[in-house]
Amino acid sequence: MQALDSPPAARTWVHAGTPAYRRISLALFLAGFATFSLLYCVQPVLPELAAHFALSPAGSSLALSVSTGSLAVAIFAAGALSQGRDKRRLMFASMALAALCNLLAALAPAWGALLAARALEGVLLGGVPAVAMAYLSEEIHPRGLGFAMGLYIGGTAFGGMAGRIGMSMLADAWGWRVALATVGGLGLAAAVGFVLLLPRVGTAPAPAPVGGAARPGLAFHLAAWRGHLGTPALVPLFALAFLLMGVFVSLFNYVGFRLALPPYGLSQTQIGLVFSAYLFGIVASPAAGALADRRGRGPVLVGGVLLMAAGVLLTLAAPLAVLMVGIAALTFGFFVAHAVASGWVGALAQGAKGHASSLYLLAYYVGSSVLGSVGGWFWEHGRWPGMAVFSLALLGVALALALPLRRAGRI
Repeated sequence: MQALDSPPAARTWVHAGTPAYRRISLALFLAGFATFSLLYCVQPVLPELAAHFALSPAGSSLALSVSTGSLAVAIFAAGALSQGRDKRRLMFASMALAALCNLLAALAPAWGALLAARALEGVLLGGVPAVAMAYLSEEIHPRGLGFAMGLYIGGTAFGGMAGRIGMSMLADAWGWRVALATVGGLGLAAAVGFVLLLPRVGTAPAPAPVGGAARPGLAFHLAAWRGHLGTPALVPLFALAFLLMGVFVSLFNYVGFRLALPPYGLSQTQIGLVFSAYLFGIVASPAAGALADRRGRGPVLVGGVLLMAAGVLLTLAAPLAVLMVGIAALTFGFFVAHAVASGWVGALAQGAKGHASSLYLLAYYVGSSVLGSVGGWFWEHGRWPGMAVFSLALLGVALALALPLRRAGRI
């Protein structure tokens, strides 16, 4: 099996410090911001959606789950289908059409129509994350790739946080429909800024498989995915992505319901500020990478899972300050574990690294979609202690998967 990641024989790189490099970096920051603000903007208003459409908490969580579920499938195919195509045009179309879907969701007269718009939005957003990372790897010189990629990841984290907090404030003032439409409008503006900023640079051709075909076919992609699923070292990392993201999204999905009830009774804006915990994630990701370089990935991965479990336990406390410390610890631990696990996938994959990453992202977003909704059953039947038991059970499985990796000393 030939790696799809092999560099072309001859190409022209965009170097750090050039105007093109600065424009690309800023454009991809906007892409990250738009994608994740659009995707997660509904999370803080799930209680409002439940009240408006007469839904259970688990039912309201479908507004997010249908988007992340369809995004998972779209990302799985987007990286492969984008080989040799105009990535600039593909990303712009994905962002603009997804923003329009958010506007349609804001106008939806019924719950089914809103879910349809959000599902289509997830499919369209799948054309950004995998393609953006492939675009940067193809166009930016390796010496300047780290900063450009970091700025893109920073855009995703900032977008995820700003979309949630902004949505909460807007919903508090003017209602969830105006808030959803505003986020859609900002996403559309970001898409326009993206396409105006991103220069028309040369598109790297898709590497041909053995035999000289112009573009790898379905059999090639299936063989690549099958090969990674047959690699024992990678399968636990895919499972970890499913479990850790499931815990993280579940707790953030339903913490708003808890904080809206007595004894807290927080407003929508105050609940939205809980998502400022993502600032800890922005710090945790690079710190985890540096620590893993010094101490090895295994110990840092296990530490991230344990920190998540400690955070869950702290959220059981009644005082709001302690609960917030628990949310912060959960967030920090998640981003530590996610940063290490996702980087480990690339290090362990033997060829076709893009396909290995797509499997990791598939598990990541399926965990968000499936476990994010399943957690609603535990909230409805056991309130927050039920959520804690659910989360700790999943983290116990995650720890059982992470410990053998640590003991095996895989780096």
